[in-house]
This record gives sequence, structure tokens and C-alpha cells, in this order.
Amino acid sequence: MSLLRLAGRPLLASMFVVGGMNSVRKPEAVTPLAEPVVQAIRERVPVLPERTEQAVRLSGGVQVVAGVMLGLGRMPRLASLALAATLVPTTLAGHRYWDVEDPGERAQQRINFLKNLSMLGGLLIEADDTGAAPSLLWRGRHSAHELQRQAAVMGRTVRATARPAAVAGGIRAKLPC
Repeated sequence: MSLLRLAGRPLLASMFVVGGMNSVRKPEAVTPLAEPVVQAIRERVPVLPERTEQAVRLSGGVQVVAGVMLGLGRMPRLASLALAATLVPTTLAGHRYWDVEDPGERAQQRINFLKNLSMLGGLLIEADDTGAAPSLLWRGRHSAHELQRQAAVMGRTVRATARPAAVAGGIRAKLPC
């Protein structure tokens, strides 16, 4: 693992572990902000808990677990995708700068919104990072290409040996026993 990954993953994960712990411990602090977003998601994903407070705790729990996994480098691609999935509704619920009237507060919320977008970009990059190991897609394509190459070599070998064998068989058939 490179030094940049070793240092970068815990730094990226730290915000999610701390924020997730806050959501698990005190969901009532963000429940009013989360209500409209959770309602919209619940219409599309009926398995979410009925109470918004429980949905906030669930999201916080996912952030803590996935943040720790990312920070430790355990299944970082999956952890990054899980964090990205929780970051989108969190951002839409918590940093709705377009609804804020006060110019100072609006600017602060816009900064936080863009910060979360930046973190989302980092998570998406991390989710795509194979850590210098070939991805499963590349390995599959490489194996298929190698099988095609071996089949072509085998076909040429069979054709190359079949012709002399046929000639030898023909000659042998003409010879008296």
C-alpha cells in the first residue's frame, strides 16, 4: 500500500466516523433537517425505518462502520461506496443553502455543500481505486483474451499435425500388411 493511501484513507474517513457517531448518539439534533429528505427516500425505498430518527441513526451507523473500514483499509472500495450513498442524502438534508435567506448563513451552507461534494468526489475516486491490483473486470478480460490465444494456438497445432498424420495414414493404407 502506498504512503498516500495509508495516510489519505483515515483522513477521508475521519469526518464520517465523527459525524456518524453524532448521528447515532443524538439523532434528534438533525431529525428536523432530515425529515423531508428521508420522506422522499422512504417513498422510493420502503425498507427504511418509519421514524426519521431511526433512519438518521441507521445512516450514522453505516457511516461509522464504513468509515472505520475505510480508515483501516479493509474493503475500501465497498466502504467508499457505502459512505458515498449516505453522503448524498446527508448533504441534501443538512446544507440546503438555496433555502436560506440570510446571506452569511447561505454562504456558509454553500461552503459546506461544496465541501461535501468534494468529499463525494474523493469517495468515488477511492471506490474506483484498485490499489495497483488489477480489477476483477480487467482480470476477467485478460483471462478471456488468454483463453482465446491458447485456443488459436491449439487450433493451429491441430491443423499442423493433422495434415502429416493424414498423409501418413494414406501411405500406410496403401502398404501391404
